[in-house]
Amino acid sequence: MVIAVTGAAGMLGSTVVQRLTGAGSAVTGVDLRAAPDTPGYRHLVGDIRDPAVLRAAFDDADAVVHCAAALPSYPPEQIRAIVVDGSRAVLDAARAARVPRLVYISSTAVYGLPTQVPTPEQHPYAPVDAYSTAKADAERLAVGYREHGLILPVLRPKTFLGPGRMGLFAMLFQWAHEGRNFPVLGDGSVRIQMLHVADLVDAVETVLRVPAEAANDTYNIAAATFGTLREDFQAVLDAAGHGKRVIGLPARPARAALALLERSGLSPVYGRLLHKLMADSYVDIDRARQRLGFHPRHSNQDAVLETFRWWRGQQATTTATTASGPTSRDPWRQGVLAAARVFF
Repeated sequence: MVIAVTGAAGMLGSTVVQRLTGAGSAVTGVDLRAAPDTPGYRHLVGDIRDPAVLRAAFDDADAVVHCAAALPSYPPEQIRAIVVDGSRAVLDAARAARVPRLVYISSTAVYGLPTQVPTPEQHPYAPVDAYSTAKADAERLAVGYREHGLILPVLRPKTFLGPGRMGLFAMLFQWAHEGRNFPVLGDGSVRIQMLHVADLVDAVETVLRVPAEAANDTYNIAAATFGTLREDFQAVLDAAGHGKRVIGLPARPARAALALLERSGLSPVYGRLLHKLMADSYVDIDRARQRLGFHPRHSNQDAVLETFRWWRGQQATTTATTASGPTSRDPWRQGVLAAARVFF
């Protein structure tokens, strides 16, 4: 197959590229960041909103995997421009190039803060902030292109980890590596489902090849085995080998303080995440199991610990707290939280 991948230099996109080229596909990637051409791979530097770049990328493509995305920490107007306008440009270009299939990487953020847990795909869109609103609007837009004959699988992954992932997790990894305790809101007993990037790429590979009647659907993609936030974070602290513990903070005062810091631009912990950390958050993956044969190979702890081991091997270049964190491959700026770690 000839496959085009947007966001190809990102953590997910680069993993998709590596898997597809390893399986013998010819892949063209598009990203604002440069990446080396390797056997079976051609990289184009450009914006997904640029029709000329997309025409060059999608020419003769059998499928597109749309991985390019914004982060929740971006300014609202930038989130909308990348997620909604960027998706529209990709969809229009795929239709113009007569690409038969496009894998759309969405997010469980479209559910907002669901009260139904585990959350099924039938749960209505319930966005609560600029990011979840943009993701929901873009997904609605994407699904509409099925009416034009485009085979369009939608994958809604939970937060995914693996080698190459940092973002907010870099803070946990740095504190653990330095031999510090790590705080959680409340007692950390909430169950937060995550996902290993390798399992997400398994799902991408599957929907690229299944028949149209199975592909033209929407699927939650997440770990099947997961525990509490305290257990997952404690596993990282144990792996660091300093004997440190997860420390519970009084939930309401801590959440209020973090919300104030976020509004002041002094903390990377965005509002929706604060609410997610206070309640169970996991989705139903039965549809993907039954229709796609999706069976995730990694638990939450597998994903977190493998990412931590990778981070420790890279830590000379990932511990800076001044990085702006424009992608999930970068450590997010910790702001005032970097100073707070001296108390732990």
